[in-house]
Amino acid sequence: MIYTVTFNPALDYVVNVNHFTLGQVNRTVGEHIFYGGKGINVSALLANLGYESVALGFVAGFTGDEIERGVKRLGFCSDFIHVKRGMSRINVKLKSDQESEINGMGPEITDGDVGELFGKLEGLKEGDVLVLSGSIPASIEPDIYERIMARLDGRGVRIAVDAEKDLLLNVLCYHPFLIKPNNHELGQMFGVELEGEEEIAAYARRLQERGARNVLVSMAGDGALLVTKDGQVLRQGVAKGVVKNSVGAGDSMVAGFLAGYLETGDYGYALKLGTACGGATAFSDGIGTKDEIMRLLATL
Repeated sequence: MIYTVTFNPALDYVVNVNHFTLGQVNRTVGEHIFYGGKGINVSALLANLGYESVALGFVAGFTGDEIERGVKRLGFCSDFIHVKRGMSRINVKLKSDQESEINGMGPEITDGDVGELFGKLEGLKEGDVLVLSGSIPASIEPDIYERIMARLDGRGVRIAVDAEKDLLLNVLCYHPFLIKPNNHELGQMFGVELEGEEEIAAYARRLQERGARNVLVSMAGDGALLVTKDGQVLRQGVAKGVVKNSVGAGDSMVAGFLAGYLETGDYGYALKLGTACGGATAFSDGIGTKDEIMRLLATL
């Protein structure tokens, strides 16, 4: 089974306003609600490909109830922990002449709530996959990724981590199966500005030397680069299309890569499918559909 963890899921309320004017009443010309959170995005894409997964994390209040209903409609199971204080976030994303965002705080997650999450993770067994992605809410200790991976160390669970800087660097000693920085995040980890694929591959290998097994680096319009645990450096060009939405594209790449690898054990195919999934989401208003993914895959 594939499990995803979203520590602070949200309802993303996306509104379109023609020529937004500060300090005046503005009326929307378009509105959408999406179920937000990096782990939720991964599970949604997997569902579109026909893979089962279980979404873990924390929800609270009426917004948390709607997130639970929403992910069921998206086609995957959840086993969220219900937090007593606060409510799950509503993130307002304003699209006008400029794009602006107001992100909510989320609920107050206690040590007892975290303990309940660890109890659920105890059920993971050899061959399962766990996806840890996104930032950590202020009410949770910042070493939560490390504590989870230490608890599961040696149990044969493949863990994918998609996080920034120290969140990622601090877990490399637990040998994650997959990590997915983008090229800018990779450079920030080492305090350098990377130029060209050779430099990107060299610094990806440095993350391997610190413990990562497979390093997938997304490079926006330049495609993606994968350094595999057996030393291969694989490159994949970007799918072609008109970008409508950057939210969830990286999560979709992670989901597609995992699905491709679990299906075939072939890193080249996993990279292609991951790239097609990332493109399908980027070229859509929401998470990419299977039809769009397969169409793009045929072009790579």
